[in-house]
Amino acid sequence: MTSQVKIQTVDTLLVDVPTIRPHRLSVATMNHQTLVLVRIRCTDDITGWGEGTTIGGLAYGEESPESIKVNIDTYIAPMLVGQDPSRVAHLMSQVQERIQGNRFARCAIETALYDAQARRLGVPLSELFGGRVRDRIPVAWTLASGDTARDIAEAERMLDLRRHDIFKLKIGLRTVRDDVAHVAAIKRALGDRASVRIDANQAWSVTQALTGMAMLADAGVDMVEQPIVAHDRIGLKRLTDANIIPVMADESLHGPRDAFLVASQQAADIFAVKINQSGGLRGAAQVAAIAQAANIELYGGTMLEGAVGTMASAQLFSTFHELAWGTELFGPLLLTQEILREPLHYSDFSLVLPRSPGLGLEIDEDRLMHLQRAR
Repeated sequence: MTSQVKIQTVDTLLVDVPTIRPHRLSVATMNHQTLVLVRIRCTDDITGWGEGTTIGGLAYGEESPESIKVNIDTYIAPMLVGQDPSRVAHLMSQVQERIQGNRFARCAIETALYDAQARRLGVPLSELFGGRVRDRIPVAWTLASGDTARDIAEAERMLDLRRHDIFKLKIGLRTVRDDVAHVAAIKRALGDRASVRIDANQAWSVTQALTGMAMLADAGVDMVEQPIVAHDRIGLKRLTDANIIPVMADESLHGPRDAFLVASQQAADIFAVKINQSGGLRGAAQVAAIAQAANIELYGGTMLEGAVGTMASAQLFSTFHELAWGTELFGPLLLTQEILREPLHYSDFSLVLPRSPGLGLEIDEDRLMHLQRAR
């Protein structure tokens, strides 16, 4: 029986929010984040929210905030208006058949549809993916100022606040030895009080990575994320087989197909699961399932989304039976402006998941109007 409920409107909003400090990656330096939010209003007065935020314009990937908005508004939204919003899988299969690529745009749409449907059913979004096994998830903090003393002070402050005791360092802009010296100094200062990991964002060659990983292991670093270019799975396997330090695949994972290829070659010890990079919540769940079947451990990744994308990720990650390396869902804490009526709750080194329906968030639309980019 077809539902009488219909999708009324699909709106895409670009929201520019300054960051609390410059966030330096090997591919870009961020001084603000552009949140790409999707709002789907239905005729039963239920509204669903999704997010398709990326990093650094086109420096990180093939989608930008502007392209996401244009493609949703021009191609995806007209397909959805007037359709039954409760048939999420059917609608997303239609989008996938007619829209090539656009993983971030598809993720934003899918999340908004699932948020609306979970609200309609009166359950947390996690229930649509089998139910959660945890109500709070550990969250790492990324140290990315590039200044050793400043990063140490920032980490000490996070430990004192009991907000984070896992730290990931963004490196790759300097020589390998200079980067390792920076990381080693921070690890010495923090000692056993914290886990320290690094992310080179594809900046190293295989030989540089082998050298850097040996030095990082000596410094007590726990893991290295995507040290070489994403397409070099053979190189990634060489680093994993070297068994120097655990290797995490990130940019190499653009959904289930990539996850299968990396897993079948045993080219990583850990998968960074990202809902946007996987093309949506279902795609990310499939990436995680492939990893678990291949005895590859899981880490909940981020594209530095705001509250909507962060909580969507958290709802899914809470359903994973194993989450050995925690998550990196700190995105909203990097922003200077709040878009929720009640901020996300971080305490005791974790993000606490709400029990209310859908994503469990209430958007402050007045604040959103103030931050929204003019059309």
